[in-house]
Amino acid sequence: MAKDDKKAVIVKKGSAGGFYFLTFIGAAVHFVGNVDGFWNIILALLKAAVWPAFLIHKVFEILNI
Repeated sequence: MAKDDKKAVIVKKGSAGGFYFLTFIGAAVHFVGNVDGFWNIILALLKAAVWPAFLIHKVFEILNI
């Protein structure tokens, strides 16, 4: 029997998960600090989770893309 000499190459790539988590915490502190009431806090946490999408949308508007 012939031996197969193929080797697998594993490439580990870093993720931006930690950076995104820190930006989420910062945005949550910012948005929650400006509101009062339970439902407004929930809305502020949701805004903190999706603010990067609004940022990219605004950049695309400025660049007319």
